[in-house]
Amino acid sequence: MNTVTFQTFPLSKEILRALESLQYRTPTEVQSKVIPVALEQQDHVVKSQTGSGKTASYAIPICEMLDWLENKPQALILTPTRELAAQVKEDFTNIGRFKRIKAAAIYGKQSYAKQKLDLKQKTHVVVGTPGRVLDHIEKGTLAVEALKYLVIDESDEMLNMGFIDQVSAIIEQLPKNRMTALFSATLPEDVEHLCTTYMNQPVHIEIKAKGLTTEHINHELYSVEEEEKLSLLRDLTIVEKPDSAIIFCRTQERVNELYKELDLLNYDCDQLHGGMYQEDRFAVMDDFRKGAFRYLVATDVAARGIDIDNITHIFNYDFPVEKESYVHRTGRTGRAGNTGKAISFMTPSEQELVEMTEAYIGFRIPVNEAPTKAEIAESRPAFKEKMDQIPDFKQARNEELNKDITKLYFNGGKKKKIRAVDFVGTIAKIPGVTADDIGIITIQEQASFVEILNGKGDIVLQAMKKTTVKGKVLKVYIAKK
Repeated sequence: MNTVTFQTFPLSKEILRALESLQYRTPTEVQSKVIPVALEQQDHVVKSQTGSGKTASYAIPICEMLDWLENKPQALILTPTRELAAQVKEDFTNIGRFKRIKAAAIYGKQSYAKQKLDLKQKTHVVVGTPGRVLDHIEKGTLAVEALKYLVIDESDEMLNMGFIDQVSAIIEQLPKNRMTALFSATLPEDVEHLCTTYMNQPVHIEIKAKGLTTEHINHELYSVEEEEKLSLLRDLTIVEKPDSAIIFCRTQERVNELYKELDLLNYDCDQLHGGMYQEDRFAVMDDFRKGAFRYLVATDVAARGIDIDNITHIFNYDFPVEKESYVHRTGRTGRAGNTGKAISFMTPSEQELVEMTEAYIGFRIPVNEAPTKAEIAESRPAFKEKMDQIPDFKQARNEELNKDITKLYFNGGKKKKIRAVDFVGTIAKIPGVTADDIGIITIQEQASFVEILNGKGDIVLQAMKKTTVKGKVLKVYIAKK
């Protein structure tokens, strides 16, 4: 049997080089099935679990097919949450790095004026939440006439969050001649309706899993009185000794309360919920991704947009009200071939919720007994030792990709009639530098930023101090981070 590799697909050297730098070695099952269909520009509906590598399954072929010379957006990716939008934008930037693909993320609670300026620049891919995307389309700040690719990601969650009508309104504004792809962990009736209404004979791709959850997750259920939850959580963390865990609560208030309790107990933790400022939410996610702390106390906002391969444990401190949320929460662990554990608490009033969820996922969640005092006493020294350790710092997947990049600032932009192609043409003529050494170019009204790849930043910096761009002498510096 021949092993499928990324070289198996008709991908350019720029995309393959980025995938190699990102340590994408072998395509996942969803990538193997989706990439060929997408490269043929066929509509497709993909039912696949979270953590299966689906973002790359659509980002890779779209980055391959994008035309760098086109200034208007060619791809629109709709996501249910801001965290997922920011992450997908980063994935497109990383995969499209050597093709100079420019992606923008637009979502609520972020400066509309800044987004408007971003969209005025050359942008190949727009990733956003439905409400803000629709707002930009209706105000004419998001051009859609050049759109060729539409992806509706996490469409079942769009339905749960009440976005389906906005998604339909967006699609009505888009060119009819396009490729449409829909990704979902589940396919409720309203999502199926989207497929039949707006897609052209889509190819249906389903990545089989055991029930609705991955076989890499071990599920456990503990029956507990409400007032005993914190004590049980302490006992289980002592016995389990998680390397990295998310503890899900139902409300922001519950997250705040539990976070304070764990913090007082010297747990290495932080919190995440929708009531926080967006910048703070991103900062917490970034720290958690890097391994700055072990325990994240969160609402369901964290069940979307977390792409971290080595979360070892999920705790449903409050059992989810929506049965679909159980799938999305537990899908944060057992990713990328790793094994994980999903531990749920059930109070007497939540038994019906658990039974509905079990009917949905297709199996009974095994009920366990709480750890004994002897087990806790035996595990406590190792737990304390782990608590006293500094967590391992996790290298970002794109660190290798970005290590030899220098970002240069030029004091000229649109007002001086300078375009991205002017920088490419000028810089590529510098001895020892080619177009392959030029990364993402951002042209603003009064300034421009050009990424120089392959460690050639200093060569370009020195040469551009005495080289004109479109006949104009521009000041050039290394841009501030």
